[in-house]
Amino acid sequence: MPVVTMTVNGQRVSAEVEGRTLLVQFLREHLRLTGTHVGCDTSQCGCCTVHVNGQGMKSCTLLALACEGATITTIEGLAVDGKLHPMQEAFHEHHGLQCGYCTPGMIMSALDMVRRKGNDLDESTVREQLSGNLCRCTGYHNIVKAIQAGAAAMKRS
Repeated sequence: MPVVTMTVNGQRVSAEVEGRTLLVQFLREHLRLTGTHVGCDTSQCGCCTVHVNGQGMKSCTLLALACEGATITTIEGLAVDGKLHPMQEAFHEHHGLQCGYCTPGMIMSALDMVRRKGNDLDESTVREQLSGNLCRCTGYHNIVKAIQAGAAAMKRS
């Protein structure tokens, strides 16, 4: 079997994987990073969103071998020294979650949104940019508010 090597949440990792192993499977099954969720297997829900070389991507559509040498950040890699990332704090403070299943993908997508669109996000921009992330529990109102608050907090810090 081929070996894949990448940096995940600041740690260099290598493992033998089958050619068909998806990045989400590699993260969850090989590295036991279960914060990245599998919601649909068809790239529709966004629960599996991670950052690959700084860009938000759905890990259920990427082969692990295609990430050779890449830098991957998962939801587990956001907190530093036990302190939540400002976007994670905003989701907590603004109740931007209900069951929590979609939350890691929402947060990772929100961070990519801030990277691409900046910190001053209006409601329509956030809603449009979240079109690839599904939440089956809420009406998105608190998620949008959390993303706006998180983006603003990131600007201040």
